[in-house]
Amino acid sequence: MGRYTLDKTSFEPKRRKFYYQVLTALRDSAIPYLVGGAYALGCYTGIRRDTKDFDIFVKPRDTDGILCALSDAGYKTELTDGIWLGKAFHNDELVDVIFGSANGIAVVDEEWFTHASEGEILDFTVKFIPPEEMIWSKAFVMTRDRYDGADIAHVLLKQSEYMDWERLLHRFDPNWRILLNYFVLFGFIYPSERDRIPIWIMDELIERLKTENLTPPSEDRICCGTLLSTTQFDVDITQWGYKDPRTGIPPV
Repeated sequence: MGRYTLDKTSFEPKRRKFYYQVLTALRDSAIPYLVGGAYALGCYTGIRRDTKDFDIFVKPRDTDGILCALSDAGYKTELTDGIWLGKAFHNDELVDVIFGSANGIAVVDEEWFTHASEGEILDFTVKFIPPEEMIWSKAFVMTRDRYDGADIAHVLLKQSEYMDWERLLHRFDPNWRILLNYFVLFGFIYPSERDRIPIWIMDELIERLKTENLTPPSEDRICCGTLLSTTQFDVDITQWGYKDPRTGIPPV
């Protein structure tokens, strides 16, 4: 996997200045972080998006330290959601400080850093979230106003030869059905490229599906839809008597 670079031509002047100041504050804090979001996606796929959000990923224990560093740099900060998200603001620009996922599954841990890709943004040496964790964290985003399936398909297309498929499979356990869903969709989106998904991992997931179909359904009335969208599956929990599989996460 190559070294990715985003130079000053990748940003409009006002945004470039803001990101330079943010990257300076992050470097001076000496707290480990990873760059994600549109800029990591751009490095892995070549897709460029003009975005006001700068996504960084940190371990949960480092969230307060990063927010303090950005506050000391002059930005308004907040812990937006204790499950997964903090923010730093500057006019209409912002930094998302992400330490997990809204459903509580994709928590940032040491593996994110161990397998990160190195690159440069505005002459700062940074690390980008791994493509496996990018897929894992995006896979559960299926709301009415946002669906990251296209991003996942593009990452699979452009990074398949570098992908650690066993680690990706491990990340999705026990939610392997979600991964199988995206693999099936990939073959639909790119009929000529479906062999980019190794046949052994497709066979493994299909065998799991066959085995599961031979066993009786769970007696617990659980709606795992809340792991994909809290709002669209709220009725299942509040009115239809299904249990919410999330733990310690209040309904929206």
